[in-house]
Amino acid sequence: MQKIVRAVARTTASALLAMGAAACGDEFVTVTNPDVIDAGTVDPTASGTMLALSAQQNYVDMIGVQAMYGGWFSEEANVSDTFPTRNEFGFRNITALNTSLSGEVWAPLSRAVASAKQVLDLSLPDPDKNINVARAATFRGFSILQMASDFCTGTFSGGPELTTAQMLDSAIFWFDRANTVGRANNTADGISLADASLVGRARAKLQKGDNTGAAADAALVPAGFVFNMRFTDDLANRNRLSNDLWQFSFSRGSISVAPWYRQGDPRVTYRVQGGTPPATANPQDAVPGGFHQQTKFPAFDSPMRLASKLEADYIAAEASGNTTSQLTLINARRAANGRPAYAGATDAVSVKTELFNQRALEFYLEGKRLADMRRSPASVAGTITPAGGPYFKSATVTVGTQTCIPLPFTETDNNPNFKK
Repeated sequence: MQKIVRAVARTTASALLAMGAAACGDEFVTVTNPDVIDAGTVDPTASGTMLALSAQQNYVDMIGVQAMYGGWFSEEANVSDTFPTRNEFGFRNITALNTSLSGEVWAPLSRAVASAKQVLDLSLPDPDKNINVARAATFRGFSILQMASDFCTGTFSGGPELTTAQMLDSAIFWFDRANTVGRANNTADGISLADASLVGRARAKLQKGDNTGAAADAALVPAGFVFNMRFTDDLANRNRLSNDLWQFSFSRGSISVAPWYRQGDPRVTYRVQGGTPPATANPQDAVPGGFHQQTKFPAFDSPMRLASKLEADYIAAEASGNTTSQLTLINARRAANGRPAYAGATDAVSVKTELFNQRALEFYLEGKRLADMRRSPASVAGTITPAGGPYFKSATVTVGTQTCIPLPFTETDNNPNFKK
């Protein structure tokens, strides 16, 4: 109550001060608000670094939530949340009117795509070696790639509806640009962005079916390369700056590790409700088998991998179609994580399935599983509920036939390129 009274008192005093100032002339009230920026005074070229870093942050801000929703859709995680709109992702029957789809998934992804383009449209100095061009092209490429991987169709900045292949081609174009400019920039940041773009381009080509191109790009990624996205634990800005995967595991118990991933593998760690050690949050909604709180991302500032040589190795192995190469990587990664060598069937289908299984553990909740599911449905069949099967929360709800995320009505109804 005391705080409320003080707030009212300050408001009243401010109003009286403004009234008195009006009576004394304009000079007294001519002040500059430091929190307001006049767009006409901004030099976009001089502000290129700030705008490029903002575009990068728009991607970082988006990817955690995208990984969560894609994780629900591809059954990396069970939806331990009460929202009906979120559960639609869990049983793969998402309506275009789904408000979570529109506001939490599509809008941030579209913003990431568009904000990078705004930087690339500027007349920046030395554009063929400018670090801001390399950065914006890198994150436009990854944003478009995420859209192509997860959504059935897409659109950029209110443009026409695009197919998956068209989006992948666009991502490849921007990765080309990022790789060229980053290397010409020849700083540590420039080279790192160029290498990340090589991984992104290899991933896009693999998704498109260009196995030769994917393998060639993957081979160019240097040994030991990792590009991690940084998050910050800022109490006042957690929605913008923190790792959303921990936020939805700790502040709101929405993510529960799905049963297939509870293998005791060190790549997918978790705490169990009522276990030892116990989960540090309660689920928003009861889940059969109990709440399994992921701890791969154990804090608000836990980093998240964007691109790595490890991913390039998986891309190269898959693209090769060679069971010997695939088994070599499979057993190396099993050994590195304290698991016994693969002892299953060694026909091409079985080995590819095991490769996808190892990939699933490796890149858990990193926003890649839905792409795997679309690229090779047979290779992930053992980890998801088939269409028509019961939703894990209710025998009366069945899993739908969707294999990708539809566009929301807010896009299709307002974009003039879509037929009404």
